[in-house]
Amino acid sequence: MTIRVALADDQAMLRTGFRLILSQEAAIEVVADAVDGREAVEVCTRLRPDVVLMDIRMPRLDGIGATRELVAAGCPTKVLILTTFDADDLVYDALRAGASGYLLKDAPADQLVHAIRVLADGGALLAPEVTRRLIAQFASAPTVSLPSARLDPLTEREREVLVLVARGLSNTEIAAELVVSEATVKTHISRLFDKLAVRDRAQAVIAAYETGLVRPGQS
Repeated sequence: MTIRVALADDQAMLRTGFRLILSQEAAIEVVADAVDGREAVEVCTRLRPDVVLMDIRMPRLDGIGATRELVAAGCPTKVLILTTFDADDLVYDALRAGASGYLLKDAPADQLVHAIRVLADGGALLAPEVTRRLIAQFASAPTVSLPSARLDPLTEREREVLVLVARGLSNTEIAAELVVSEATVKTHISRLFDKLAVRDRAQAVIAAYETGLVRPGQS
């Protein structure tokens, strides 16, 4: 099955470079370019690609605003933020807006391709340095004494699964940890996504930290 990708960046040279990289990959097709966030929203709403590579700093509407609009519109396109900026507030804002991945533009080509495939398959991906920054930001925030009411709809098992997701475990690793099948893990994850009103693992990890269920430094 071919993964359909859109490119949103105001720099033509970068769009050309990304297109060239992806043209070498089997089952990945670039279906559209966008020169700013407003055009990115229009293109993704109309063509509904599987993944959009979204720059943050763009005219008319930035990548975070475009991501927020796509999520609000119910567009199924997964957003992979690609930027030279790695400030903590941008990482957090992008993920809160609904991005499913965040990579720096100096990431190797194979890491970019891998990220696209992960997002198209329903997963989420953060560059390791981005994950460290995100966790550090939560570590410096005021401590939440008790998990919030947002977690009330979750069963005890679903909370266990959410903790393991926040630790970065894959479905296979979670299944081994809990001694259940991968199918059971997928069911739990799908249900907790629905109950938390999140659409992927990145959003679930944020929810786990924001509610105090998981705290930085916990194993």
